[in-house]
Amino acid sequence: MRFNKQQWSWIFYDWANSGYGIIVTTAVLPVYFKAVAQGNGVSAANSTAYWGYANSFGTLLVSILAPVLGALADYPGYKKRMLNIFALVGVVMTLLLSVVPTSQWSWLLVVYILSIIGYSGGNLFYDSFLTDVSDNKDMDKVSSYGYGFGYLGGVLAFILFLILQLTSGFGMLSSYGVAKWSFVLAAVWWIIFYIPLIRNVKQVYSVKANAHPITSSFKRVLETLKHIKKYKAVAWFLVAYFFYIDGVDTIFTMATSIGMDMGITTTTLMLVLLVVQLVAFPFSILYGWLADKTSTRTGIFIGIILYLGICLYALKLTTVTDFWILAVLVGTSQGGIQALSRSYFGRLIPKESGSEFFGFYNILGKFSAVMGPVLVGIVTQITGKSTIGAASLSILFLIGLVIFSYLPKLSKVKI
Repeated sequence: MRFNKQQWSWIFYDWANSGYGIIVTTAVLPVYFKAVAQGNGVSAANSTAYWGYANSFGTLLVSILAPVLGALADYPGYKKRMLNIFALVGVVMTLLLSVVPTSQWSWLLVVYILSIIGYSGGNLFYDSFLTDVSDNKDMDKVSSYGYGFGYLGGVLAFILFLILQLTSGFGMLSSYGVAKWSFVLAAVWWIIFYIPLIRNVKQVYSVKANAHPITSSFKRVLETLKHIKKYKAVAWFLVAYFFYIDGVDTIFTMATSIGMDMGITTTTLMLVLLVVQLVAFPFSILYGWLADKTSTRTGIFIGIILYLGICLYALKLTTVTDFWILAVLVGTSQGGIQALSRSYFGRLIPKESGSEFFGFYNILGKFSAVMGPVLVGIVTQITGKSTIGAASLSILFLIGLVIFSYLPKLSKVKI
């Protein structure tokens, strides 16, 4: 499919911040922080707890403010301004991670929390720009290419990090030095590939300008909540999304722990992560093609059903080969179901208030990351097997599937 300049520029923001997602959040900073904290006398248990608190606090803060921030971004000219502010915070804080002294583990956490706020807040406004750069007809493909190229960008950034890691910075860096330079890489990657969006993407839809936009934003959010019956399809989709996306996120975040329980080495787990990203690239785009040939609703149904199969397959995990198969299956649907959920939602909402509604989308997506891990933890403790814990996530997909199946009865929108 041919995309115009605005659409490609929007797509490449997903590529831009993918380096942060895989290097800072997933692969490097968690290990680096634990090493720094324990080197300063913090116990392994406490360092893990502090890391969890930092992640929860940063995402929770953005999630709570998301609807109001989104409502503010719906005023003329505000959406890109808000994206620029949060992206700049994310980039600067990512750079600062590389200069925080290794003796200051607490400051490392503070800077990381600020980088999460920049990253998560930026994604809210980025998602809401989807309705500005595409119409209902091509929204699925644009959204799918965004996720697909995000995974590809993450793979390339991660490969550059691996080159630094395997060569010890071409013989010039310690392990700490490699980690610090990887943060610089993530920040530079982010800003370079963000430039096209800054130059080419413009806000098309907006609400009427207001002399007091901040106060008015709070009032608009309250009005939306008071009259939620007007948006019945939106509300029920968010409930369904809350359940099934919780399962999607939990499988990804808990996979490393399950692999370690199976005795899989850290090197192999890193390689698995890389392969999942590679597989997710073409399959995210394939989901967009599938939605075009059938419907967005059908594509989401397929994604949820495949995840149900993945949960049940977890019951037979006994070998490294089984784990590899599970990882590849996750890669086939992870990006696709997220991309089509984003475009499905984009069709349901009033475009002039798109950022406000994507704020609610953001808050449900973030809050959903609580229930799944708790469910896995409880079932794992009861049974003594993390594979059964992973299989228990099928409950979330079943609930999401049932609720989602009723959506066509709630909306006349052809999706």
